[in-house]
Amino acid sequence: MADVPRTEMEGVAFPTGGDGQRSTSATGRAVFADCARRVDPGIAAQIEHTSDWRGGYIGPLRDISLASAMNSEAALTVSRDGLESAHRRFVFSRSGEQLPLWEAMRRWSAPGFGSVTVQGIADRETRLTLPYKGRRLFGDDLRRQIDSWVGTGIAEPGFAEAIDLIVANPEWMDLRDIDIAVLGAGAELAPTRSLLRWGARVHAVDLPRPDIWQRLISTTRSTAGSLRIPVALDDHGQPPFVVGGHVHPEDDDAVATHAGADLLRQTPELLTWLRQIENPFVMGMYAYADGSAHVLLSMAADAIVTELTSTRTDVTLAYLATPTDVFMVPLAAVEESRRRWESRGIGGLLQTPLRLLKQFEPNYTRTYTADNGNVFGINDSLVPQQGPNYALAKRLQRWRALVARADGVPVSLNLAPATRTNSVVKNRALAAAYAGAGRFGVEVFDPPTTTTLMAALLVHDLRNPSAAAQPSTPLANPMDLFAQGANHGGLWRAAYSPRSVLGIAALLGMFDSRA
Repeated sequence: MADVPRTEMEGVAFPTGGDGQRSTSATGRAVFADCARRVDPGIAAQIEHTSDWRGGYIGPLRDISLASAMNSEAALTVSRDGLESAHRRFVFSRSGEQLPLWEAMRRWSAPGFGSVTVQGIADRETRLTLPYKGRRLFGDDLRRQIDSWVGTGIAEPGFAEAIDLIVANPEWMDLRDIDIAVLGAGAELAPTRSLLRWGARVHAVDLPRPDIWQRLISTTRSTAGSLRIPVALDDHGQPPFVVGGHVHPEDDDAVATHAGADLLRQTPELLTWLRQIENPFVMGMYAYADGSAHVLLSMAADAIVTELTSTRTDVTLAYLATPTDVFMVPLAAVEESRRRWESRGIGGLLQTPLRLLKQFEPNYTRTYTADNGNVFGINDSLVPQQGPNYALAKRLQRWRALVARADGVPVSLNLAPATRTNSVVKNRALAAAYAGAGRFGVEVFDPPTTTTLMAALLVHDLRNPSAAAQPSTPLANPMDLFAQGANHGGLWRAAYSPRSVLGIAALLGMFDSRA
């Protein structure tokens, strides 16, 4: 894995090693070793002796997940120690000065942004409708599709239960009482559009790029919601568009040229801007970047979350989990996967030759028993092409979700299915594998379908007092937060271990894409 260049970086940064380099490999390896040390010192030692971290990270991450699944204390110890290690290591640089993240968040907390609010002019959508394969599903058609996904193993039963509650309680869709800050508001998997359609007040954070804000503003105008936008202050400490002490209404293109904030470089100022939200609000993390920048985004978001939740008791957290990770899964999923493995030679010309290929492996070679007697499986869907930086970025979010919920903060963390985002499509190997995934019982979703479903699950988590997102709802293990309403796209219940079929799925996908 390449090191971050020696050139000094502004904003959130990996720590500098003794050689003057900011090594992503060394930092990630150290954080994962620290998270495991108290729960299983052997895992920590194995990680520390893994010289090729990019090639050797998958086994230890599986071991960490298994150790966390044994009891609630282990899951929370791993999470707390991983976060503590990360915050102890990552730094914030500005004007030649380098500080620990927490100190930077307080040192440079002066206001850096004003606000402009864009109001939508359309009627609020009053029922859940889902774009899917060229159709828009609602009511009974939507319910049938959700039931089909559960029946074919694409999603877990809790997913259908949550969507059914949304359909049965259309008043939950009235989000005019909801404030939500969306980090990465313009990201492909951000729920921004759906939330605006349902009337929410969205406090949007994304880069200062006019094209992003033109799109977000245009979207807002066509909905019933409102978009609060950060705009840079001028030399007099005033936001643009101020005339006679009042915000002068400019045209949308002019607003877009002044809008935006850099989450990595202006983290403390964004914290101050978010603290100006007077109502209880949801803090949602949806920002994404390639490579090591994704880790930095997760750390920047976590620095904001840490400060917000230390001073406010009215914040709810929201994240999306990736299906290409390691999860503690219910026994029912394991048993269905094993049934499919045993019957893989039946039904179709493709299945019989696949049964003869020795490199294929079953999804679950064994089950495990937690300290409370619960029998479970470990689904390992890590994809080597995504690399250890991606894994660390998503683990940081998972760790924060578990710790915050244990500390009494409501947390909506839902597992999103594999989706044809631009970041996937531009990776030829992943794009081909996704194209061939259907041959192995995995469905890959289009972004509009995924974002609508995940926005609906967020609404469920906010409205249903018995949702797993609520700290008062008992869970056998904190990691059940990821599993109860999971739409994994079929990865948990498929016959084959995902990595063992990745190559042939890509090969089949290339043929399918040429057809």
